[in-house]
Formats: sequence, structure tokens, C-alpha cells
Amino acid sequence: MNIHAYLIFDGQCADAFRFYAEVLGGELLIMPFEGSPACADVAPEHLARTMHASLNRDGQLLMGSDTMPGEPYDGIKGCHISIQADDMAHAERLYRELSAQGSVQMELQKTFWAEGFAMLTDRFGVPWMINFSGDCQVPA
Repeated sequence: MNIHAYLIFDGQCADAFRFYAEVLGGELLIMPFEGSPACADVAPEHLARTMHASLNRDGQLLMGSDTMPGEPYDGIKGCHISIQADDMAHAERLYRELSAQGSVQMELQKTFWAEGFAMLTDRFGVPWMINFSGDCQVPA
């Protein structure tokens, strides 16, 4: 079994996923409504919205789409996308790039469970947690 995150945007999905591909790497797929079997159900001014996007990095998927026009959109709430960094330099790069033009809730810092941990919201409104455990161990 695999569990993957699926993010919903309000017209920024393609831009967000291009940004995530730059920061995280991986194979990017973006499918707009235009040219799809669903295009007849979408107003012409909304055909560029993203029907489905995926970023595949070594079998780990981050997926998303845009809302249908006219549907209410309250943003992404109640979750964070969590990244386990390879080392502290990797955690610092992820923190720097994902937080650019976004907001930081907790700066990258040492905690009792990690050499580096941060919480931020990127410029597209997606909440992230970055963690590098290092030698720290969570107490039992």
C-alpha cells in the first residue's frame, strides 16, 4: 500500500508543481483540461486549469489539481507535507527555497527530536514541515 498527498489549488496548480519539480526534483506530469475528455465540461476560459498534476520522485508521489471554476476554495488546511531531508545542508536548501515568498511558522532549528526542523507555508499556500533527524532520537 502507498499513501500519497493530493493538493487542491485555485488556478495555481501548474505553477506550484513546476516550482516543486525545481526544488524537489522528480518527473513532472501536468494535464490541463484542454485536450482532455473533460474539456467539453469546462468553460473555454478555464481550459488551462490543471485537471491533474503529479511529481514522481523515486516512487513517491505528490499530486494535485485545480478546483473547478465556481466551486468554493478555502485553501489547503489541516495538513502539512512533511519532508525528511538527507542531511542538514539539504534541509537548509529546502527551507530556503520553499519559504521564499511564503511565510515561516517555525524557523529551521534544532529540537529534541531533530538536528533541524522547520514549519512553513510556501507562496502557493501549501504548508510544509522539513525534518532532518541526524543523531537525535525521539525518546520512547
